[in-house]
Amino acid sequence: MASTTRPRLAVWKFASCDGCQLTLLDCEDELLAVAEAVEIANFPEASRAVLPGPYDVSLVEGSITTQHDAERIREVRRISRTLVAIGACATAGGIQALRNFKDVREFTSVVYAKPEYISTLGSSTAISEHIPVDFELRGCPIDKGQLVELLLAFLHGRSPAIPAHSTCVECKMRGNVCVLVAHGTPCLGPVTQAGCGSICPSYTRGCYGCFGPAETANTSSLARVWLASGARRDEVSRAFRSYTAGAEPFRKEASAHGD
Repeated sequence: MASTTRPRLAVWKFASCDGCQLTLLDCEDELLAVAEAVEIANFPEASRAVLPGPYDVSLVEGSITTQHDAERIREVRRISRTLVAIGACATAGGIQALRNFKDVREFTSVVYAKPEYISTLGSSTAISEHIPVDFELRGCPIDKGQLVELLLAFLHGRSPAIPAHSTCVECKMRGNVCVLVAHGTPCLGPVTQAGCGSICPSYTRGCYGCFGPAETANTSSLARVWLASGARRDEVSRAFRSYTAGAEPFRKEASAHGD
């Protein structure tokens, strides 16, 4: 007789804004179907009921910014059969990875009246820099459709069908006029992984790189195009130091154009 035990799902938060967890709650009708297919055993954002591990799949939001969290994520890995990092914070350090370029003690001394009470690491790092990760779901926040596809893939024992092409492909699919070519607007679309549906270029704004670098992203070539169009080196550096500043291709390109 086939087992009727549902897979156990856990959702974890580290240094983040909760936006990716809210994307799961925003699935609405899809969430009801998910709740029937899996047992949501640990999701404090949605329920006070917390069941002990182990868990079949863990969705992890947020970056590692404290020694306590560095130890906690290892425990999460230990009790999770499959672990997925979700969102820009978990996959690239998030906006808080801007601390990686400066001395964090300088920030704490300005922000906090008693900085000696603050216990924090000097960097904000992705989950994969601390433990093995089975899959990464990009975005700031993640895309609802991609999240549902991820959960369906898990339930059916297949690989998620998540696109790896650049945002430019999404622009072509929507019929957008290229803001970089037509208007000279700096845009990270050519080096950013697709996933958002090219929201910003659809409103004649440049892509901000929320989904992180695409595969084999040629960031240096894009930077040269921007500079040839009149952008300053510090503007290029700031553009790559945004939501996914900790992603290695973006980090290196930002550092190549400014302190």
